[in-house]
Amino acid sequence: MLSAACPGEVFTSPVPDQMVRAAAAVDSGAGVLFIVKNYTGDVLNFDMAAELAEDEGIQTAKVLVNDDVAVTDSLYTAGRRGTGATLFVEKIAGAAAAEGQPLDRVAATARQVNENSRSFGVALSACTTPAKGSPTFDLPPGELELGVGIHGEPGRERRAMMTSGEIADFSVHAILEDMTPRNPVLVLVNGMGATPLLELYGFNAEVHRVLAERGVAVARTLVGNYVTSLDMAGASVTLCQIDEELLRLWDAPVKTPGLRWGM
Repeated sequence: MLSAACPGEVFTSPVPDQMVRAAAAVDSGAGVLFIVKNYTGDVLNFDMAAELAEDEGIQTAKVLVNDDVAVTDSLYTAGRRGTGATLFVEKIAGAAAAEGQPLDRVAATARQVNENSRSFGVALSACTTPAKGSPTFDLPPGELELGVGIHGEPGRERRAMMTSGEIADFSVHAILEDMTPRNPVLVLVNGMGATPLLELYGFNAEVHRVLAERGVAVARTLVGNYVTSLDMAGASVTLCQIDEELLRLWDAPVKTPGLRWGM
């Protein structure tokens, strides 16, 4: 997966100098791929970091993750937000890099994964940042936000609480309105941070039900809290159309705190 990660302040982009230091620390001479979620601050800062890195003799490439089908523009983005597909991009591109594939090919693989991925998220509660100390937006009890962003950005609409089956129907249908899978898909059922794993697996069963009803074959499934929003209750669904080569890279051994198989 990643050789380095650049965390900023909570819900804030890291700064270019930090990105350049990270790139210099992991550059083997073959170049560095920046994987960037589509949020305005991140995009601007990573673009600046790429220029600074090039000045230091570090070759860079960038892939922009913009998989969220909920809204076209949001509070922090021009275009679609980057969410759960980030995990697919990191794992598959990381496996390609670990094999020694050249930077341009790794970047092309990362872009292929992003282009074949779509996500939709639902919030059952707001999140609380350390700086604010209170919920970042108002979500009354008994309501949910359909299409929420990972920083609490608003989605398509609010509704009265729905069952997990109804949420799965809405989420998967929203994704499939934007993509027509011709290949099997990877499925990520992702918790927003505060949803118990038991509930995520129950929700996963409903997602698989909807996919089966729509005739969509599933190659692999991952369930857990991966692309979270602090203490938000809720979940997102990400689907990625996958071919044999991408599936091979997905199945390649991985050993990180969050993912581990094949070792």
